[in-house]
Amino acid sequence: MMQGIYQSNMASREDFKSFIPAKKEIPELTLKAVLVGIFLAIVLGAANAYLGLYAGMTVSAIIPGAVMALALLKPFKGTILEINLATMGAAAGECIAAGVIFTVPALVLLGAWTEINYLETSIISLLGGLLGVLWMVPLRRALVIKTDLPFPEGVAVAAVLTTTVGGETAGEKKEDGGVSSIWLVIGAISAGLYKFGELSLNIFRGTIEHIGSIGKFAISGRSHDGWIYGGVTTSPALLGVGWIIGPQISSYVLVGGLIGWVIIAPLVALATGLPSPTTPAEISNALAMGYGNPTVGNQIWGFFKIWGDQIRYIGVGTMLIGGLWAIWSIRTNLVDSVKEAAIGIRGGQTKTKKRTSQDLSYKLVFILIVLMTIPIFLLYLWLSSMVGISLLMAAITIAFAFLASALAGYLTGLVGSSNCPISGVTVTVLLIVSLIMLGLGVTGPEGMAIVIFISAVICIGGSISGDLLQSMACGQMIGATPKKLQISMTLGVLAISGVIGLIIAVLHEAFTIGSRQLPAPQAFLMKGIVQGVLGGEMLWPYVLVGMVLALVLILIDLPVLPVAIGIYLPFTLSVPIFAGGAIRFMTDRFLKKRFGSAEEEEISDWELAIKQTDVTPKEKAIRTGLLFTAGLVAGEALMGVVIAVIIVMGINLAVFSEAPWWPGLLIWGYIAALLAYIPIREIINKKTT
Repeated sequence: MMQGIYQSNMASREDFKSFIPAKKEIPELTLKAVLVGIFLAIVLGAANAYLGLYAGMTVSAIIPGAVMALALLKPFKGTILEINLATMGAAAGECIAAGVIFTVPALVLLGAWTEINYLETSIISLLGGLLGVLWMVPLRRALVIKTDLPFPEGVAVAAVLTTTVGGETAGEKKEDGGVSSIWLVIGAISAGLYKFGELSLNIFRGTIEHIGSIGKFAISGRSHDGWIYGGVTTSPALLGVGWIIGPQISSYVLVGGLIGWVIIAPLVALATGLPSPTTPAEISNALAMGYGNPTVGNQIWGFFKIWGDQIRYIGVGTMLIGGLWAIWSIRTNLVDSVKEAAIGIRGGQTKTKKRTSQDLSYKLVFILIVLMTIPIFLLYLWLSSMVGISLLMAAITIAFAFLASALAGYLTGLVGSSNCPISGVTVTVLLIVSLIMLGLGVTGPEGMAIVIFISAVICIGGSISGDLLQSMACGQMIGATPKKLQISMTLGVLAISGVIGLIIAVLHEAFTIGSRQLPAPQAFLMKGIVQGVLGGEMLWPYVLVGMVLALVLILIDLPVLPVAIGIYLPFTLSVPIFAGGAIRFMTDRFLKKRFGSAEEEEISDWELAIKQTDVTPKEKAIRTGLLFTAGLVAGEALMGVVIAVIIVMGINLAVFSEAPWWPGLLIWGYIAALLAYIPIREIINKKTT
């Protein structure tokens, strides 16, 4: 059924009338656009590196990247195609960051690395990024042109560009009012100042939590204490994440948190008791958790110990089945996409004068893909010193990178980049590669390291390809040249690959990967799987519980991966995500009551995305909210990187040794109120006048 929906009307996009006609030439691949793209790749790559290590997820950089590119190029009278091309750099930064932070930190958690190694991280980022760009080229026609996949974020970016730029060149007078980029700035400043006050000035806490006894219970003739834990991280960025992903997905994340933290963990604590810290490091960590109160700190530490050592593996099992189910659910469409690409490869590329249909040469692309086997082989040989294994794994990497790229491209076309479960794809690949290595008898630290590196290349490749196809859909709507966009993406990959290792190393030195300040949940997931398969350390009963839970969710038709993330994340992170989703629900309900359906997916018609006149108040409200929340995410994440640098430099700006909790909650509540009000402020003001 889904195939019938998204494979029909193929000719319509071949002849799509873009915003800038195919016959018209305006500046696109220019030095200023390339430089802005490189700058955005680094800035948004750094922001998403922090956010991913902190919250276990990244947010698509396409929309904030487009707004930032507009702001930077507007003084230089950049064209809409230059702005779109610079946006590709933002996408490159976010994709590389996502692939790296999901996988490479696992090497530190495994003990294979004592620190983030810059050279190896740069090489893996570069290889994965280039593979993703190269595999995307034959997939562009298969997924963007030859299907009716909606590409929701591509549509949103096209709508933002055409309503804010208004014409061919930034600064032209628009025929209709667009959305002001000031809301992005306000969001970024608000979140950035909040984060600075919390982490650098230490004038308030960023996490409010409590553990309490719920009584004593007799089990097998013995009295056992019952415990319940709850809390919230007052993060503006997570409010923004919840608003962007919407009420449904954010609710599923909270459901996962409730299952893991409010149901299963208390049962384990009741049956086994709360563990106590014993080593000096554990005692110090417990004291910090209690904010100077050793009794409360020991109790919270014990609850987190249960979660980290046991409950997290339930999340591993749930996510494993969720990843496999995601692939199985779209198996027919994936096969059709591969066939489309193969037909294009066999037929070659005919020379065309139509500017909007020009890709990089297929012949050049596949020569480069084959040649990339060599550096990948050399990298694995360097890590493992095993010639045969390294050669086999290099070939597997190339093949799996294509599958991940095709799958990620389809998923982003269907649900958007922010909701694409690339982590589920990576988990599945990691499990398969781990089993292959186990079958080959490679189970030591070298085997674990090579599995992580293989998965990192594949994860980065799939992430890059998926986001690039989203941007390609936007380019198709506004009339961009595919070949030039592909070149821009390649330059963005080169730029962010050169600095991502340094960024993660600074974050690790400042906060420590795996700590409460930088929990790196996805990297812990990768570590757990590798250790489980190759090291015999997998807690299979808990993993099996997670698998059964995933099967139950599938049977009752609920999404598995958001629930798995909720189990795997600290509960205090799930709460603000849910709060953001709840605010989005209220916004949508207000707009639906006033205008009808408020879902952004309603703008699914490509012609609607590029119209210049009659932008409805409902559309403007949703886009205003998107810009404000994008600012919240970018501002907090970028300030996190700045604070990391301050900490590494040894600068102490703390005002209090023990900060109070209530100022942070009040400020966070005010930001939440702004998030509820700003998108609908114009509608309310018109209603009252």
